[in-house]
Formats: sequence, C-alpha cells, structure tokens
Amino acid sequence: MYHIDCRDQLERVFLRLGHAETDEQLQNIISKFLPPVLLKLSSTQEGVRKKVMELLVHLNKRIKSRPKIQLPIETLLVQYQDPAAVSFVTNFTIIYVKMGYPRLPVEKQCELAPTLLTAMEGKPQPQQDSLMHLLIPTLFHMKYPVESSKSASPFNLAEKPKTVQLLLDFMLDVLLMPYGYVLNESQSRQNSSSAQGSSSNSGGSSGIPQPPPGMSFYAAKRVIGDNPWTPEQLEQCKLGIVKFIEAEQVPELEAVLHLVIASSDTRHSVATAADLELKSKQSLIDWNNPAIINKMYKVYLGDIPLKTKEGAVLKPELKRDPVSTRVKLKIVPHLLRSRQAAETFPANIQVVYDGLFGTNTNSKLRTLSLQFVHHICITCPEIKIKPLGPMLLNGLTKLINEYKEEEPETRLAIQEALSMMVGAYSTLEGAQRTLMEALVASYLIKPEVQVRQVAVKFASTVFPSDHIPSRYLLLLAAGDPREEVHGEAQRVLRCLPGKNRKESASKQMPSFPEMVYYIQEKASHRMKTPAKYMTGTTVLPFNPAAFGEIVLYLRMCLAHSAGVVPTSQSLADMQDHAPAIGRYIRTLMSGNQATSSSSSSKSGETNPVQIYIGLLQQLLAGVGGLPVMYCLLEAVSVYPEKLATKFVDKTEWIKSLMNSSKEEMRELAALFYSVVVSTVSGNELKLMIEQLIKTTKNNHSPEIQHGSVLALGFTIGRYLAKKKMRMAEQQDLETNADFLPEQEELIQSATETIGSFLDSTSPLLAIAACTALGEIGRNGPLPIPSEGSGFTKQHLVESLLNRIPSSKETNKMKERAIQTLGYFPVGDGDFPHQKLLLQGLMDSVEAKQIELQFTIGEAITSAAIGTSSVAARDAWLVTEEEYSPPAGAKVNDVVPWVLDVILNKHITSPNPHVRQAACIWLLSLVRKLSTHREVKSHLKEIQSAFVSVLSENDELSQDVASKGLGLVYELGNEQDQQELVSTLVETLMTGKRIKHEVSGETVVFQGGGLGKTPDGQGLSTYKELCSLASDLSQPDLVYKFMNLANHHAMWNSRKGAAFGFNVIATKAGEQLAPFLPQLVPRLYRYQFDPNLGIRQAMTSIWNALVTDKTTVDKYLKEILQDLIKNLTSSMWRVRESSCLALNDLLRGRPLDDIIDKLPEIWETLFRVQDDIKESVRKAAELALKTLSKVCVKMCDPAKGAAGQRTIAALLPCLLDKGMMSPVTEVRALSINTLVKISKSAGAMLKPHAPKLIPALLESLSVLEPQVLNYLSLRATDQEKAAMDSARLSAAKSSPMMETINMCLQYLDVSVLGELVPRLCELIRSGVGLGTKGGCASVIVSLTTQCPQDLTPYSGKLMSALLSGLTDRNSVIQKSCAFAMGHLVRTSRDSSTEKLLQKLNSWYMEKDEPIYKTSCALTIHAIGRYSPDVLKNHAKEVLPLAFLGMHEISDEEKSEKEECNLWTEVWQENVPGSFGGIRLYLQELIAITQKALQSQSWKMKAQGAIAMASIAKQTSSLVPPYLGMILTALLQGLAGRTWAGKEELLKAIACVVTACSEELEKPVPNQPSTNEILQAVLKECCKENPKYKIVAISCAGDVLKATKEDRFQEFSDIVIPLIKKNSPESIGVRTTKNEDENEKEKELQLESLLGAFESLGKAWPRNMETQRCYRQELCKLMCDRLKLSTWKVQLGVLQSMNAFFQGLMLLEEEHADPEALTEILLETCKSITYSLENKTYSSVRTEALSVIELLLKKLEESKQWESLTSECRTLLIESLATMETDSRPELKEKASLLKKTLENLE
Repeated sequence: MYHIDCRDQLERVFLRLGHAETDEQLQNIISKFLPPVLLKLSSTQEGVRKKVMELLVHLNKRIKSRPKIQLPIETLLVQYQDPAAVSFVTNFTIIYVKMGYPRLPVEKQCELAPTLLTAMEGKPQPQQDSLMHLLIPTLFHMKYPVESSKSASPFNLAEKPKTVQLLLDFMLDVLLMPYGYVLNESQSRQNSSSAQGSSSNSGGSSGIPQPPPGMSFYAAKRVIGDNPWTPEQLEQCKLGIVKFIEAEQVPELEAVLHLVIASSDTRHSVATAADLELKSKQSLIDWNNPAIINKMYKVYLGDIPLKTKEGAVLKPELKRDPVSTRVKLKIVPHLLRSRQAAETFPANIQVVYDGLFGTNTNSKLRTLSLQFVHHICITCPEIKIKPLGPMLLNGLTKLINEYKEEEPETRLAIQEALSMMVGAYSTLEGAQRTLMEALVASYLIKPEVQVRQVAVKFASTVFPSDHIPSRYLLLLAAGDPREEVHGEAQRVLRCLPGKNRKESASKQMPSFPEMVYYIQEKASHRMKTPAKYMTGTTVLPFNPAAFGEIVLYLRMCLAHSAGVVPTSQSLADMQDHAPAIGRYIRTLMSGNQATSSSSSSKSGETNPVQIYIGLLQQLLAGVGGLPVMYCLLEAVSVYPEKLATKFVDKTEWIKSLMNSSKEEMRELAALFYSVVVSTVSGNELKLMIEQLIKTTKNNHSPEIQHGSVLALGFTIGRYLAKKKMRMAEQQDLETNADFLPEQEELIQSATETIGSFLDSTSPLLAIAACTALGEIGRNGPLPIPSEGSGFTKQHLVESLLNRIPSSKETNKMKERAIQTLGYFPVGDGDFPHQKLLLQGLMDSVEAKQIELQFTIGEAITSAAIGTSSVAARDAWLVTEEEYSPPAGAKVNDVVPWVLDVILNKHITSPNPHVRQAACIWLLSLVRKLSTHREVKSHLKEIQSAFVSVLSENDELSQDVASKGLGLVYELGNEQDQQELVSTLVETLMTGKRIKHEVSGETVVFQGGGLGKTPDGQGLSTYKELCSLASDLSQPDLVYKFMNLANHHAMWNSRKGAAFGFNVIATKAGEQLAPFLPQLVPRLYRYQFDPNLGIRQAMTSIWNALVTDKTTVDKYLKEILQDLIKNLTSSMWRVRESSCLALNDLLRGRPLDDIIDKLPEIWETLFRVQDDIKESVRKAAELALKTLSKVCVKMCDPAKGAAGQRTIAALLPCLLDKGMMSPVTEVRALSINTLVKISKSAGAMLKPHAPKLIPALLESLSVLEPQVLNYLSLRATDQEKAAMDSARLSAAKSSPMMETINMCLQYLDVSVLGELVPRLCELIRSGVGLGTKGGCASVIVSLTTQCPQDLTPYSGKLMSALLSGLTDRNSVIQKSCAFAMGHLVRTSRDSSTEKLLQKLNSWYMEKDEPIYKTSCALTIHAIGRYSPDVLKNHAKEVLPLAFLGMHEISDEEKSEKEECNLWTEVWQENVPGSFGGIRLYLQELIAITQKALQSQSWKMKAQGAIAMASIAKQTSSLVPPYLGMILTALLQGLAGRTWAGKEELLKAIACVVTACSEELEKPVPNQPSTNEILQAVLKECCKENPKYKIVAISCAGDVLKATKEDRFQEFSDIVIPLIKKNSPESIGVRTTKNEDENEKEKELQLESLLGAFESLGKAWPRNMETQRCYRQELCKLMCDRLKLSTWKVQLGVLQSMNAFFQGLMLLEEEHADPEALTEILLETCKSITYSLENKTYSSVRTEALSVIELLLKKLEESKQWESLTSECRTLLIESLATMETDSRPELKEKASLLKKTLENLE
C-alpha cells in the first residue's frame, strides 16, 4: 500500500513540475520536494526507485537549461551528512549539491563553506574530492576575522586533523596546476619525467597520460573535476587558497610549502600575494624543521622510484612527477636557509644532481644548486660531509667537463663551490689521499682552465707543504699557459718561509734528495711519453716554464735541507747562502747516499747532487735562463775539486754559453768557465789562456769579446789566489810546474790585453775590463809594473780615478771602477799608490750620488785595511764572518790616516755633499771595522762627527748619522758608553751645533733646501727621541730608538741592506721590550705628530716595537691617560697630535673599560675645540666627531650595563659643558650627539630624564640666535605675535625637542617625582620663549603619555602654569593655556575647582586685559581638549563664559577674539542659548549681579549687557530672579555717570519690556514700577548729553511697557530738549571748530530724534493728561515737520503715528470735535510738506501711513465732520501730487486715500 502512495505522491510532484510555468514556481517546487524525493531512493520497491529516477531525469533536463534556479542546498547537505542515509541516497544527493552549490549567491556559498568541510568526514575519496572542488572557489570570497582567535574562525579545523590533511593535499594540487591545462587521455606518459630514469616501473605506466609537473595523473584528474575551471577561475582559486593560509586557518607549519609553490605561480597576482605572506612569516618559520624540509624535498624530487618496498607499491597513476624548473627556483633559496636541508641525505645530493644535470635545468638553477653545494659544505658537520665529499666532487667535476661552452658565471660558481669544499678533505689519509692525488693529477691536464684552477687549489690546500707528489703537481701547474693557473701555483711554491717567524717554523719543505729522486723518476718516465717537450733539437721532460720552476724549487729544497732559510729570489742573496749549501753538498757527496739506490735512474747516477746538476745541464742546454745558470755555477763552485772536473771536457759548451746575448748570462758563464779551468794545470791551462787571449784580441763580436775578457780576468784571478794559497803554505814554487816563469809572462800579457780594453769605445767592454782587473787585483798583486810608461799600476789608478767624477761614464762603470780601486791594496800588500788611491776616492765626491758614496765607503774600507780585508775571501766557500786573513800576509793598514782625514777634513767640510758622503764612509768604516783598534780608540770623536751631521737638512744624512751613533755606542765599554750618552744627550737637548766655516765653495742652500730655515729644525726628531729616552730615565735608550727609526728608503736598497741594520733593529727592539708600558703611550701619540720627520721616525719605531696587534688594547688606559694630559699641553704640536691620536684610538674599539674617562675626554676636547691654532681646532673637531660616533654606539640598549654607564657618564657632561659652551661648534656637536644618543639609547634614558629634559628645554632658548629676541622687542604687537609663534614652532621642531619627545616615551612614575619640580621651576623662572613653550608642550605630552602617573603632580604643574598664563608674551600665554587645557584631564577635581575659582576671580577682579585673555584662552582650551572636565564643572565655567561673551570690545581686535572664544565655549556646552540660560539661570544671575557690583565700570556695563541678554532671551523672568536683577540694576544706576553706564539703562529697558506683566504683581524684594520709573526719570535729568539720550529712550521704553502716566514729568524733561534744539536756537553759530560742530550737530540730531520717539512711547492713555498736552504736543510736532531735515521729519512722523494711535479724542466715548478739528487742521497743514517731499520716499511713506491711520480712526469714531473741508482740500492736493510717485505701492495707497477723501465730499 505504502509504495502505491509513494507512487501517487511522485505522480503529483510530476504533475506540479509539469504545471510550473515560471522559473520561480519551478524553484519553489524543487526546494520543497527535491530532498524527500531523493530519500525515496532508499525505497525497497523497484517501481518507486524507477519512478524517482524518471522524475530526476526530467528534473535534470530542466535544471540544467535554467542556470538561475536555486536548489535547496542546506537541506541537501543535512541529508547528505545523515549517518543513517543509504549510500544510494547520498550518491544522488551529492550530485545535486554539486549542481546547486555554485549557483548560490557568493555570500550564501561563504556561509555554507564550513558545512562542506564537515560533510567530508568519513565519506569516500571521490566525494571528498568533489566537495573540496566546490569549496576551493569559495575561499576567494571568504571574510576572516581580523583577530585570529580560534573561536571566531569560520572553519573550525583544529578538531579535524584528517580533513585538514585532505584539504592541504588538494590545495597543493590546485596550486601546482598550470593554467589552461587539458588532461588528454590519449597522450601517453613520456619517460622523461625524471632525470633519474624511472625505468623500474615504466612498463606499467605506458598507458597513463602525462600529468603536469609536480603532479600525479590522479591529482590532475581530481583538480580538473567534472567541470574544469577557466584560467581566470583557477587564478581566483589560487588566490583564495593564499588568503585562507594568510588567515591562519591551518597550522603555519603545514602551509609553508603551499606559499612557496604559490610564490612561483605564473600569474603575478598569486605570486605577489604569496611572496608577501612568506616575507611576513619569514622570521616565524623554522626552516630547520624536518617536516617542512622533507615536504619541500618531496615536491621538488617527485616520487623517485627507490629500490625499496614502498617504491614498488606506488600505483602508476599516483606517481608524482618532479616540479617544474620555475618552482624549483623558488624552493632552492629556502633550502639554502636551512641547516636541516644541508644535512638531509640523500635528498640533498639528489637536488644538487638534479639542479646540475637535470634535463630541464637552466643556468639560474645551476647557480642556485652550486650555492646549495656551498651551503652543504659550510653547514654540514665533518662527520656527515666526509662520505658526501667524493660524490659532490665527482658531480662538480663532471659538471665542469660537461659544460665546456657553459656561460662563465656557472663555471665560476662551480669553481667557487669546489674551492669551498677543500676544507672537507684537509685531513685525508691513506687510500683516500692517494685517490685525491690521482683526481688532482687528472684534473691538471683537463682543457678547462677552471678545472685546472680548482686542481691547483686542492693540491695546495689539501696536502701538507712537504708532500712530494702534490708539490710535483703544483710544479707542473706552474708551467700552465694560463696566468690564473700558473700564477696561483707559483704563489704557493714560492711562498718563502722566511717572512715571519711563526709560520716558518711550521712551513716544512720536502727533503732535497727525495724531491730530486721523485723529479728524476717522473722526468725519465715523461721522456718516453707524449708529455715530453721538444725544442729545436733537444727534448725536455717538462715544458720550460715548469722546468724552470722545478729547478728553482729544488734549489729552495736544497737550501732548506742545508739549514738556511731561503729569503728571496735574488741571485746575490742566494749567494750569501752558498758556503752553507757547499757544506751540505760535501756531506751528500761523501755519504754518497747509497741508501736510495733503489730509485736511481738507468743512467747509473745515484747521487742527488749529480742528478740535480744533470737536470740543470739539461735545462740549460735546452732553454737556458739566468737562475738555472746561477744554480749550476753555485753547485759547481762550492765543491770544485769534485764537481768542476766533470766539465773540463765541456769547455766548448761553456764557451757557447759565454757568447750568450745576455750580459749577466755571459758574466755567470765566464765565472763558471774560470771555476772549471782552475782545476786544470800545466800545458792545458796555458793552452786555454792563450786561446782566450786570442779570442779576445781577434774576434770582433762584442759579445764574445766581453765573455772572453771576463773569463780571462776570472781565470787569472783564480790562478793568483791559488798561488797565494800555496805561498802561504810555504811550498817551494820552483818545483811546482803550475807556476813556471813562462806562465808568469803569459799572465802578464793576459793582464795587459785586458788593460787594453779599459779605453775601449764600447762601454760594455770597458766595464768588463775593469771588472776583470778588479778580480785580478783582489786575488794578488797586479802582474804589471808600478810606475813608468805604458800600462802601469799608477796609470791604472789614475785612469780609474778620473772616471769617477766624469760625466761621460755610466753609473755602472763608476761603480765597477770604485770597486776595482778598492780591491788593489787587498790583493797587494805592497801596493805603492795606496794613499793616492784613497785620497782620490775621497776627493771624487759629486752631488746626489748616494749609491756611489756607499760603494766608495766600501772601497775606502777595503783599501784602508788592505790585505786583511774580507774582500780577499772566496765568497763561494767562506762567509764574511768566518773569514780570517792568512797569517803571512803583509800588513798595509792605513786606517788611522783615513780616519783622521775623514774626521778632520771631510766631516767639517763646508760642502753639505761632502759632509754627507763623509758620514756614509764613516758609517762604513765603523760597521766593517768594528773590532779595529783605531776605531775603538776614537769613539768620542766619531760620535761627535755623527752628531754634527744629525742636524743636517737632508734626511738621509740624519738617518746615516743616527745609525752610526747606535753603532758607536755598541762598540764602547761601559765607561765609554756612559760618557757617550751624556755627551749626546747634552748636545741634543741644548742644541749646540758645529758651525761650518763659510768659505768660497760653501753651498749655502742645497737644491731643495731653499726656503727651509737652518734652525736645527732637523734635530727635532732626535730631540724627541732623546726626551723620550730621558723620560724613561734611561738616556742610553736613545741609541736604540735611533736604530729603530729607519724610515729612509735607502736601507731597503741592495747597498743599504748590506749594513744589516735590520738585524741591529731587531736586537734593539728586544732590548726595548721591557719599557713598552712607558713607551707605548708616547709612541702612539708621536705617530700623529704634525712634523713629518718625527712622525716617520716614530712610526718606524712603533712598527719595530709593537708587533702584537693587541698592544693598543692592552695599554688602552695608559695611552688614554697620556693623551688626555697632553690635550692641554702648552705646545700646539702636542695638542694637535693628541687630538689626532685620540681620533684614531677611539675608532672601532670596545671602550667598556674607559667609560668613566669619557666625560673628561669630552670636556677637554671641548676646550681644545676653541684652540688658538686652526689646525689644532680641526684635529679636535675630528676627534670629537669620532668620539660622538663611538659614544652613540656605546649607548645602544644591546650593550646592557655598559650602555647604562655610558649614558650616566655622558649626559651631565654634554648637558652642562657642551650645550652651555660659548663655542658654537661645541654646542652643535653636543646637541647632535644628544639627539643621536637618545635615538639609540631608547628606554635606557629613563633614569636620566629628570636631568635631560629640563636641560634640553633650557637649551631651546639658549641656542636661539640672540638677534631674534632683539627683533621681537622692537616689533609691533602683530609682528611680534607672528614672529614668536614662528619661533616657537621652530623650537618645537628642533633636534632638542625631538630628543625630549624620545625621552618622554619612556617616562613613568619612578621618574616623574624628580622631573615635575624641575619642570615647574623652569616654567616659573625659565627665560626665553622656546623654553617656556617647550615646557608647555612637554606637559601636554605627559598628559597623553602617562595620565594616571601624572595625577599626583598635576596640582603643582597647574600652579606653575598659572604663572605662565599671565605672561606678557601672547604666544607663551597661549601655550600655557593649551597645556592647562590638557592638564585638567589628569588632575584631581579639587585642583580643577581651585583653578576655575582662580580664573573666575581673575576675570571678575583684575582689570588688566592680560588676565581676561588668559581666562578666555584657558577655559576655551579646557573646553576643547578636556570637554568632560568642563561638563563636570559647567556651573562654574559656563556663567563666566556667558558673561565673557558680552564683553564690550574696544576698537582693538583682541577682545573681539576673546568674545569669540567665550561664545564658542558657551555654545559648545549648552543645549541652545535659551535652554542654557534657563538651565544656569541662578548662576548667571549671581555672576551678573557680582559684575554689577564690581568696582570696574567696564565690568558693570558688561554685567548689564549680560543681564539684558538674559532678559531678552528668556521672554519672561519669574520671581525671585526678576527682583534680584532689577534691584542689582537699580543699585548700579545710583550715583554719578560713568562710561558704559548707558548699558544699565538699556538693560533696565530690556528687562522691563520683557517682564512688564510680571512687574504688575507686587512681590516682596522686587522693585515696583514706580521705583523703577523714579530711578529712570532721575537719570534723564543728568547732564551728559549722550547719556541723557539713552536715559530718555529708556524712560520712553519703560513708560510704554508699564503704561504708566508720567507724561508731565517726562515732558518737562523732553520738551525743553526739543525746543533747545529748534532751528532758531541752532542758528546761533558758536566759535568752536568745524569738527566739534559736526559732532555737536550729530548729538543734537540724535537727541531730537530720541526725544520725539520717547514722547511717542510715553504718550499715556489718560484723558486728563492728554487734555493738558495734546494741543502743545501737536503744535510741537507740526512745527518741526515744516522746518526739519528728512531724518527729523521721519522721527516726527513716527512720533505722530504713536500720538494719534493713542489719542483718545479719536475714540467715540471721548470725542471733542473742536479740539479735534484744531488738531487735525494743524496736522494737515504741516503734513502736506512731508507728503510732497520728493526726495525721500521713506518720509512720504510714513506721512501716508499717518493719514491712513487718521482716516481709519475718524471712520471708526464717526467723526468725519472734524476734518474740515480746508483740511480735505489740502490733503487731496497733496495726495494728487503723489499719483505720479515713482513707487507703485505709494501711488496706489495715495490714490485710494484720495478716493476716500473725495467720497466724503
């Protein structure tokens, strides 16, 4: 039965659906029936279900075609969520939900959105997807609450973690979805999705279309859904998701990834929104959270098919692809932020590999990936990075190989990445190290320069410095063609260990033998491979560059193994080490190193020395090169007996070297030749020498001649040396075949041959000859005659001496000549011309040849000491120190003579060049002959010689002298030393100088010396050094200082360095170390001395002594103390240097320990800032600026307690000394610093505010230019006000005020107690506009910053401000009022009441306008800024305001302003003026009464006006107020007339007029009408005409209002007044001047008008009185009509109007025709004048109205007969004239009246 019912119901529904005509009907039916119909689907009856389906099909057709129709979504959703519902029903329900939800209006969708989420719980996946598909577009329109509290959030997701996850996944897919993507089922998935190759499951996935990057097929499908979104809709969806995340609807952690992906969106709107959100969350996100990082990795990499269980399980349609490059580019920067990302293995490596080698990568991503490698290298801990090392390395190198033509940036980044990874490998051991060697070796031969560069980096960093294979690789790299590669390799290889001690200890080098063997092995191996290098005919194992480097490196190893420290690459320096190397080589040769035979080469050579020589030979033969030549020469020369013999058969080859094109090469080869030749003897020797002589003479190639001459000289030299040795050994020469007479002849002829070249035209050959002769002379007596003709010793000496001064010769020639001369006495004990030669050398001084003088010095030394000179030694075998002269040599020592000549002749020479040269020679003597008896015995003379040169004007002389002094001191014994010191100190301190005699050849000024005063300025440096030593109470230290103060470039030259002063300086430095604490402060300051010489000397001492960087910090306090003391020294130089030193000292140092010194520094510098010398002021300014910067930094809150202390120390100093300083720069800087400190210190200022704020407030005035005050005084009031307000606003915007406002932010109760009294004090006693205005604005700020805390102090501040309110300066007055207006907010009620009472009493009692103004300003301010306070005290304030409103303003504007202020206060605070008066009536009356009783007339008058105003506004006053007011007014009337008393009368008139009815009732304490009239009429009799006019007018008003009859008294007063002003009386001219006449006339006119008006008003309704006066009054009026001006006529006519209006004759009951007739006749006669007045229409109008009134009254009282015909005629005539009137209304009225009159006829 049931289902039949169902069927019927369904039929009915069908029927209704069919009948539904409009959309609306259809919608109603659907919303009613759709849910129940769907429920019928759960019916068990097939028929019912079928019927339902039929119905639904019909419905669908109709709904789909009508998009506007709404479905009952809410009901459907409820039904969908019903847990009891059958799945069949829910499946259909969701179809309609999906159909209907998008049709809903947006607001409704938003409202239902949360329901969709709730509906998802526990439903099947596809349905959940559909619901989310509906929800996502809605998110764009959702509104979220501003405050994200959990309760208010629309989606309550906290309880539904599962739903959140689903939603987030879906959102991620939406964000990944590209715009306009179409899922094409046929397009099968290419297998290129991931670089890792998904071959493992490619088989099953072939049928699935390719999803977008980052998504799986399934994900794409569900995002597309049943009806895909258009790109615009998709954009909105994405934006909605971003908004949803922004509104914090889901946990932040979960949504980070979504934002990152959204930020890579291709549409600008989405990307920007997401970016902004990411930026704002940046600091909150924990990038090291594994959850976030793993998600990023997962999205980045997609589902990589790992060979794991899970990997296999993943269904193909669920497999995600990696994201697009665009997204990757956004993800990597976030990974770069994370330490966690760097440590997540293997994902990090996968990302790197993908970024570097992925199929879709680009250069940007590659660069980012490389940065990621950097990041991994830097952040990953050692343990984790070790296993990654090789992988990354392989990856990167593979990359370099792949991208050969890659853009340079990427390669650069790769290179950088690799360089950064070096650290990871620094501790490799064993197999790993070997692997690394192999890697580096393989990269060194790669074609890409970057790879090679990295290889060099690795080779140099990963391996220790004595690791042979890596050194070898570097040596190969040194032969690289590219500068960046070979440059780096050379830098590493040539890094000389000798530069600083600490490093050199650790800097090991490979041992020489091992290195040699290794190189040889590699060389022989390379010779068999294509790696060998071909040059011309020879084959080398290495290219020349690498080979050269190898040789040099082997030489370094050799030196290192020999125990000397290689210091430089210069050959001369290398030669100094030759003897040591020689010893090492001998040991090597003797040991013969049989141990390492295993590694020997095929050649059978096993000795490392031999191999080394072999390599040298090979390179020399193939390529050549100076260093190689030198190395070979050195190796052979140090052990000729053993090594040179091997080259005897190679002399031809050596000769070929002697013919080289390079001069130095030839010289070395010649030396080499002589060494080889010296090993042979007898005939062989003879042949060789003959051959050389022949070549020399006959060959005409200058190169060959040059080589041969040198070789000859060197060979003979060696021969003579050998001979000398034998003689010393006392062997019989005769028996020795080596030294036969024919050989002697040969030697002599050879020497002569050489001599012949001395005069060669080729300078090259001349120099060679000179050198050769020098070599011969050094080793033995010259084998030529002493004197006579031809080539003799004397001729030779003279020839060479002549060359020295000659300008034709080159410097090189001169040097060689001098050297050669110096050598002659060395080799020949009997040299005859020794003194001639010495004298000649000494006389050959020329200007500006300093280098030469050093050479001469050496030569003189050698020549003076003769055979015992060290020059005689063999430099290869013996060092200078080891050398001792042979025993049997003849002594030819002339040192005493030389010393004497120098000291007595040259040092005192008048020529400065000679003095300079002599000083240099003397230095040379002392240095080289330090043990010589003569030198030791003449120390004092030598010292005084040096001291005399100290004061020379050129620096070099001074420097040489100072060095000499140091040496002299060192030589003396203890007693000598004491004497020397005292002499020196005395000379320096007293400045006694040796006077040079001026003779003819005196050079007075040297080239650059012109303009310098010879005042011993030169000595200043040494004086300073001396005083420095004396201060340490160790005068002898002056020598040490002199040794250290070498700043002349000369000492770095080859010649200068030979003196070895660096060693002495080092020693001196060690001796001075104990005095560092006393020295450091002085030296530090001296480094900034304005005198350049002192500065350089001291800097050089400083650099020598202070090697430790922390010294300054260590002695900071001492330095500071010294500087502060010297800032105020009496010498400007010291002051200036102290300032500059301070400036340097304070920079970039932590000054926590010297905070307490800061104030002292500031104050002292403030003083110096005002120094008399400009350069000192500048220096002080510099120091102050730095100090300011430093202090501001110190006051940072981050500094904590130190910051607090700094502020506490600085503020008093800056406030009291700085800001109050008379020096403008000091003030400016102080303020600037204060402002900056306040900005940086922030809250730390709080405790100092009570001091800081008042001080700054005072400065507001102090710092204002004085001229402003002056101008302000001279200005007019208006200018002054304008100017002052400008001044005040300038003060308020000044930096001081800015600082104050900074401070105010931090104030609280703890500080106010101290601040307020000071503020009060300042307001009361402060001078200056700025200060007072500033105080007021500080108070205003306080009321807003800390209102509660201020309450206890408000009273004090109020009383202080009161004093400001009465300031003469209107601007200050306004500021104080403004402050008061704010202050009452925070004050107690009692204080406010007191204030208001005070203001009240000021207003009422003080006469000075300033008080009134201040009251107005203050109350107005209170009303404006604290309206609630005003409302609470309205009863005290508003009556005063009311009274103030009625102030009588003078001509000046200011009071008008006050009125406006009062009016504003009144109007703002009352409910309409009338209501206000009613509300506060009692108080208003009280105050006006009080005003009336005031002593001040002005105040009385003001009270009266106020009363009148009250009376006017309130139409009727009730008792008892009426009585009170009237009594008060009447009391005021009593007594004499005073200015403004008129107001009382006006007030009385007003009150009586307004309250006439009330007055009729008798009330106690209320004056009767009679009393009032009495008083008023009494006032009418007063003399003062102005006052009288007002009194009469008032009386008229009162009489009119009270209808009293006092006409008799009144007319007695008034009528005489009218008569007095009659034309006759006026006619009498007075003698007063015109002006006064004018005024008088005006007054008369006014009184006349007033009199008539009052008469009209006072005309009583009393028959008796009227009878008495009507006639008289009428006559009076008519008379005046005829003879008056228009104004009077008008007044009279108005009066007439009133007269007739009240004339009782015109009423029937009082008729008196006669009298009336008379009056009318009189009237008509006179009124015609007015009617015919052509000029003034007002007169005509008024006259017409009088006639109209008359006619009307006559009509009413039927008294026409009284108007006689005469009258009528008159009137008609007059009216007739008016018919042509210009004004139509008058014309009309006139004609009407005329008709009326005519009708009477």
